[in-house]
Amino acid sequence: MESGPEVFAGAAFALFGAGLLVWTGVCVRTGHPVAEGVSRPFAALVALLAGVAFLATGGWLLATL
Repeated sequence: MESGPEVFAGAAFALFGAGLLVWTGVCVRTGHPVAEGVSRPFAALVALLAGVAFLATGGWLLATL
């Protein structure tokens, strides 16, 4: 019963991280800017690192139930 918030947080982190990775991949592949006012390679790198970090955090939260 006490693991409910942990499951919710893990799912939210994992979904956000996966969505961020997919969105970044689509933007890079189609040539659209990932972020305005930032160089394209730097924005893509930061978004990919953040996506991996969120996905890993969500996986860790779900694995430690």
